[in-house]
Amino acid sequence: MTYANPIRTLADLGARVALARKTAGITATAAARQSKRSRDILHRLERGEDVSVSSLLDILRAIGYQIELMPARLPTLEEARQRFSDDER
Repeated sequence: MTYANPIRTLADLGARVALARKTAGITATAAARQSKRSRDILHRLERGEDVSVSSLLDILRAIGYQIELMPARLPTLEEARQRFSDDER
């Protein structure tokens, strides 16, 4: 998956993890079992709540994803419009 909008908040991260898991066809129960983390931890992550980095990495690994770091940048005008158009609905 490629995304125009980088992850900037815990809510962004949670939504992206939930989408990735669902797109991969992995249930919450299966992801939790494979990551050796509780479903509560998985659900907290997907709701954008704070979890440990080790929990995040274990869950990502279980659903077939990894983190890639990239230099921070300001959003483009189009990215900002798209981001804030969701808030107006």
